[in-house]
Amino acid sequence: MPRAPSHADKVLQATQSSSAAARSQIAASWHRSVQKHGLTPDEHRAPERLEQSALNQRRAELEQFLSVAAPRLDALYALVGLSGFAVLLTDSDGVVLDQRISDADTAAFEGWGLCAGANWSEEREGTNGIGTCLTERRRVIIHQGDHFLSRNTDMSCIDAPIYGADGAIIGALDVSSARADQTEAFNRLISAQVAQTARAIEEANFRSTYTPARIIAAGNDSDAATLLAVDGNDLVVGATRAARALFGMAGTGPLTARPAADLLGRDDEVTGFERAERAAVLRALARAGGNVSQAARQLGVGRATLYRRMKRLGLDET
Repeated sequence: MPRAPSHADKVLQATQSSSAAARSQIAASWHRSVQKHGLTPDEHRAPERLEQSALNQRRAELEQFLSVAAPRLDALYALVGLSGFAVLLTDSDGVVLDQRISDADTAAFEGWGLCAGANWSEEREGTNGIGTCLTERRRVIIHQGDHFLSRNTDMSCIDAPIYGADGAIIGALDVSSARADQTEAFNRLISAQVAQTARAIEEANFRSTYTPARIIAAGNDSDAATLLAVDGNDLVVGATRAARALFGMAGTGPLTARPAADLLGRDDEVTGFERAERAAVLRALARAGGNVSQAARQLGVGRATLYRRMKRLGLDET
């Protein structure tokens, strides 16, 4: 009786078929794992783990990111931790920087390499939630046998990328489980929460980076943070990755400051200066209780001059 094909057999068979790689994102990742990274699915080496000093350096470089992410990791873990999940946050290289794991599960997850300092890049571990998410820059669910390495096929990993304030990918948010009864349907439910938390971290990091700029939500994309940072001169000085794409800006790196009005459009073709002047006149009138003469004195102009400005700005005495 012929033996059933092993996981390694299935992986290698798929990687030898160019049509399989073209049809399936998992097969394409398996193909990269073999052809680009030189891995074999039946390797039994332990996951690579950084020395504590190297991990501390990486954490120090992303201190702000980790700080704003921490309460959101706590909230996500509060939702999924009791079901045997671990919550992990990585940098852009796939190195785990922070984690939320129950004391009862810590030894098991560390045995699998799901712990701080572990390198889960696709180059190192082949197809896996963290590495494939970062490589393909998209949300992924790598469920059990989707993994490249045979030793990882008991895991289910659910991931979403996180982009930094400069538009470049900064890390991945991962929720992993090694429960044998883990279902793909349940994974999809968790995936929505992972994506929501990743977006919340991205938004919080962006707002923290551009304090005290005014933050404008420029879109309603439920899967991406579409934010602009506008300084006191009404210039856009920062934009999230989604906002950069929406407004045709450079995908990553520093931005050339542009007037917010040029990006967001003008109301009735009113210029930024006219809007500022209108706002100043309205404030003066409000403080003067509608008394034009008193408002003119506050603005340092004559009553007739203020009347002319009010007419030009579309304001009347009422």
